[in-house]
Amino acid sequence: MNKEDQVLMGFRDLYNKLVWLNKDKMEESLKGYKPSEVHCIEYIEKNVDSNVTKLAEYFYMTRGAISKLTQKLIQKGLIESYQKSENKKEIYFRLTEQGKVIYKIHEDLHKEFQERDKAVFEQVTEAQFESMLSFVAKYNRHLDAEIKKQGIDMKPE
Repeated sequence: MNKEDQVLMGFRDLYNKLVWLNKDKMEESLKGYKPSEVHCIEYIEKNVDSNVTKLAEYFYMTRGAISKLTQKLIQKGLIESYQKSENKKEIYFRLTEQGKVIYKIHEDLHKEFQERDKAVFEQVTEAQFESMLSFVAKYNRHLDAEIKKQGIDMKPE
């Protein structure tokens, strides 16, 4: 296996292990909520004036799919919609108190997982971090260029 394959397999393997290792605790703590719902809640809490367009762009989903997702979250009492007085056309979202509880549970789990894995990151030198971040940025730019070259519209609808 060449080095490119080793790197890609390594990323895939790391991701799959993280998902597998965290899955039971996530599902137990966030029972009744799909990962897409929890991540939507997370985005809304961290980004002021979240709307369908911003959510669709961030999650690489259509606006229609995001509309369905946000409607479910409204029905579950986790988010609410609002409008600004200067823009009655656009609808924005914010968390309800119940949504903030789910957000906090999710954040606490992430902190717990980070704490579990802290020993590995403490051994990484600044130069190693810079090298990894540089590679990720370079690969991201390459993929963006490939997407553009193929004419794939990553922006929703």
